Amino acid sequence: MKIYVAGHRGMVGSAILRKLEKQRDTDDALIIITRTSSQLDLRDQSAVRAFMQTERPDQVVLAAAKVGGIMANNTYPAEFIYENLMIACNVIHEAHAANVQSLLQLGSSCIYPKFAKQPMSEGALLTGPLEPTNEPYAVAKIAAIKLCESYNRQHGRDYRSVMPTNLYGPGDNFHTENSHVLPALMRRFHEARAADLPEVTIWGTGTPRREFLHVDDMAAASLFVLNLPKAVYKSATEPMLSHINVGSGTDIAILELAKMIAQVVGYTGKIATDPNKPDGTPRKLMDGTRLKNLGWKAQIHLEKGIRDTYEWFYQNLLQTDNIREK
Repeated sequence: MKIYVAGHRGMVGSAILRKLEKQRDTDDALIIITRTSSQLDLRDQSAVRAFMQTERPDQVVLAAAKVGGIMANNTYPAEFIYENLMIACNVIHEAHAANVQSLLQLGSSCIYPKFAKQPMSEGALLTGPLEPTNEPYAVAKIAAIKLCESYNRQHGRDYRSVMPTNLYGPGDNFHTENSHVLPALMRRFHEARAADLPEVTIWGTGTPRREFLHVDDMAAASLFVLNLPKAVYKSATEPMLSHINVGSGTDIAILELAKMIAQVVGYTGKIATDPNKPDGTPRKLMDGTRLKNLGWKAQIHLEKGIRDTYEWFYQNLLQTDNIREK
């Protein structure tokens, strides 16, 4: 069995790779294929074609993507839609051209309408307008779902899609401007504690609610879905509504999340909100009924996951990123 993990250096891809490497310890027949972005530019169709034709993997996990938080999505919309469309088109089409029968592509909960009924079921897809700040990224991820479904319909492939909620954990992006909310808050509170700042202001009102899933849970769910028997997967989905939500099943207000992270980090100053900054979607909670009925559920509680993530951040990024430590 040869499995290609696209995006193996990203947060999700590296978590999937860790699980596959552990599996390989007891399965000598498992061959894991990876390429860095400098070795293989997934935006380059000819390069992806040559790679697929040479390696001929049995399975592909598409975890590669250009990702970022609300500020990055709002600032660089052209890059987000272009790069993610190119990656999806090239990997999915060239996998098909190389006769790869099994593929799993990872999407995002932002595919759902801004005011989708909560919790968001798979059936909410394409039922209303998207959140404007990340619409370009969402459109690219919707296109990837439809690519998989179209190759399944026309060519009999077994290409599947999983839609994770907000992910966090080891390997996350802690950049001050381009990261998602949880790692961004973690870094800000860490630096505020180091600098003895009396107050930290967070974007928006703090009232929007978000669901969070540890990346190790996401990796486990991804491989679970990838390896479901085809008949089982088909019985739980529909040909043109085939994606499966992956979430923890609970959500939390951003202000409450900020308080939890501050406590873990050890920041004791005031937490203020800035209503002049955008809130984004009011609430995003996934309906995980499909996956639950298939026999999978998340295992890592949010507070424990935040503590594990902060430990990773503390040990891996303080020196390399010149992050201040008191």
